[in-house]
Amino acid sequence: MRVSLHAADLTYGNGLTLHTATSGSVPALRALYLRLVQAEMTALGEVRTNIAYLNHLSEAEVTVAAIDAVGAIDWDADPAERLACFETWAGEFLAPVRMLIDMALHDLAAKRAGQSLADWLGRSLSGPIMHLTNQTLFFSSFEDFAARANAYVGRGFSDLKVRVGVDLDDDLRRISYLRQRFGDRVTIAADANGQWSTAAAIKALNALAPHRLAYVEQPIAPGRWDAIADLAEASPIRIMLDESAAGPDDIARICALKGGVSTHLKLVKLGGIATTLQAARQLSGASVPFMIGQMNEGAAATAAALHVAAVSRPSFAELYGADGLIDDPVSGITYHDGCVEVDGRPGLGVAFDPTRTTLIKEF
Repeated sequence: MRVSLHAADLTYGNGLTLHTATSGSVPALRALYLRLVQAEMTALGEVRTNIAYLNHLSEAEVTVAAIDAVGAIDWDADPAERLACFETWAGEFLAPVRMLIDMALHDLAAKRAGQSLADWLGRSLSGPIMHLTNQTLFFSSFEDFAARANAYVGRGFSDLKVRVGVDLDDDLRRISYLRQRFGDRVTIAADANGQWSTAAAIKALNALAPHRLAYVEQPIAPGRWDAIADLAEASPIRIMLDESAAGPDDIARICALKGGVSTHLKLVKLGGIATTLQAARQLSGASVPFMIGQMNEGAAATAAALHVAAVSRPSFAELYGADGLIDDPVSGITYHDGCVEVDGRPGLGVAFDPTRTTLIKEF
């Protein structure tokens, strides 16, 4: 087995800039790749490292931790066996490092079995791996906001999420435009990234209610569980938790709310494919609606989340991350008719070009 770590900066075309209330303007996605090569078989893991606004981990911290973790692993062991006891030997790794390693092992195990990852995980359907996805409208000028919304709807995307949380009047103007422009042809949601106080959240939720939003994501900061429960009960709009769902203890707390909120699951928060699927099963058992989503991430990480969605059948999916990237070293994922798709090839269904990356270390 040949093992290597690579890095790349990924950028979007058409002038798209990521900008949320917590991240500020993000010019590029910093991606870390774990490549496993055995004979003619290549497996891949990917994680985005410049998301300190979510996990409070610096890029350097994640990269150094990944080097240490990857160097300590016996990569010649059977990947399925390694996954079966993953939390035993990898449980102390940082969550993004667990995601990186977990994804590469899943890709390798599925390829050895000659199955797509979704099928290896127990998907009940056949054919291409495909799922509807939303698109997110970031902070921008109103003209750019309107142009992007019209372009997304023109491409068949009928589920739009608007970043909010800085100026309520501006939030209302943009969401009002979407409802008036598209009527009930689109589903609209909003994401405040925990920026409101409880009082501001109540005011905003009541003001947004006439626009018939599907949910408002993370209206107040994570950790305030009593306030979240009270807000969910009082809100005229369903509450979706994202930053609040960062680990198994959080999932248990959410299940205890007995369906009073929905939950946004991400591999990078929960530490990989296996733990995300476990959380999805736990939420389903407690009748808690959930979304399978991601940060803005490259094609490999997006494909991993897509396979998880194909298996877990979420109420919502947020898999737009690779749409529009112009320098991604990973290919094989496509967007069309409001969907994201990879074909049914073994593993993740994507291909990796290491020449478009910077080699960090070979092991």
